[in-house]
Amino acid sequence: MRVVLLTYGSRGDVEPMVALAVALRELGAEVRVCAPPDFEELLAAVGVPLVPIGQSVRALATDALTGEPTKLPPTMAERAAWLFDSVYDAVAPVTEGSDLVVATGLLPAAAAARAAAEKAGVPYAFVSYFPSYLPSPHHPPLAFPGHPLPADVTDNRELWDLNTEVLNELFGGAVNARRAALGLHPVPDIRDHVLTARPLLASDPALSPWQEPADLDVVQTGAWIRTDARPLPEDLETFLAAGAPPVYVGFGSMPLRDAADVSRAAVEAVRAQGHRVLLGRGWADLALIDGEDDCCVVGEVNQQELFRRVAAVVHHGGAGTTTTAARAGAPQVVVAQMADQPYWAGRVAELGIGAAHDGPTPTYASLTAALTVALAPETRERARSLAAEVRTDGATVAAKLLLEGATA
Repeated sequence: MRVVLLTYGSRGDVEPMVALAVALRELGAEVRVCAPPDFEELLAAVGVPLVPIGQSVRALATDALTGEPTKLPPTMAERAAWLFDSVYDAVAPVTEGSDLVVATGLLPAAAAARAAAEKAGVPYAFVSYFPSYLPSPHHPPLAFPGHPLPADVTDNRELWDLNTEVLNELFGGAVNARRAALGLHPVPDIRDHVLTARPLLASDPALSPWQEPADLDVVQTGAWIRTDARPLPEDLETFLAAGAPPVYVGFGSMPLRDAADVSRAAVEAVRAQGHRVLLGRGWADLALIDGEDDCCVVGEVNQQELFRRVAAVVHHGGAGTTTTAARAGAPQVVVAQMADQPYWAGRVAELGIGAAHDGPTPTYASLTAALTVALAPETRERARSLAAEVRTDGATVAAKLLLEGATA
């Protein structure tokens, strides 16, 4: 069986697809992953072919943060058309002769993947990594940039109806124009067309359960996380062995404004709590602020192993990082920046396994307040208790369902 997986986003969007690809391959499937060119090395490491899509997402994210001009079209409709075309041109050739297409992420990208599947007569499935991307009477939709949720509307179903209107306004014209050019019928509701009536939900039930009853027939599999068996670098092992467990601070594939100020605030706040500091360089380029031996900086490492050996994890709130820290029993401080990250910050706080940082810009005072919560003994105990409930088989569960056609 041949399976095509599609995502356009940062590493947090790609990693779950890598986990699914590995699980599918272990069950005998042939897999290709369509993703931005940034992740060629990541896919090569697990022996899965990458079909590159579009431009570097790191370059685009950095340009957007710094105000540099990008090569993206100026309007949202034009960007939707560009993304649809970029994805379709990459996905359509590998979809021919395949048996299944699985997509996630931005609606125009997933819409292009579904169009390619339709043209090839191939089944299509959509996956979300967190519940609030999917319509439900139990939670509101995410607010889209430039289209805040109206403060006077509190009924979730009404908010989701408004969300349909916004997404059709932003993306519907571009998507339907391209579908027409491909000889495909127009779709009246771009969101429901992309999500389908039976989407997969790749999040852990203990961390982020799907609430019933709901309008969609959601299949929650557990988070898609591949086992990472890499040893930690020697210099990191030396640092860990030299003292008490440090607090890890890293923001993954999120660029940050004023990274030097963030580094200083983080180091000083953690030191004030009596802990050593481990900075994850990431796309924010966090760096040491002095030559003291209580602080160390690392690049990309095995977080599954590392997070079991730290006092707490300060991070951006990506689905994968949140789940990895929860599996490790590490208390968390979530400094949410965008998209699903406020959702995960809220879940961490609600579960009592850490703190939701106040706002996206960490300062000495704000990190001190959040770390006081995360480093409290009761938070540590709750984090350790919840760790035993987090599932480890989500990718395998999903792979079996997909190969059996249970989501069609």
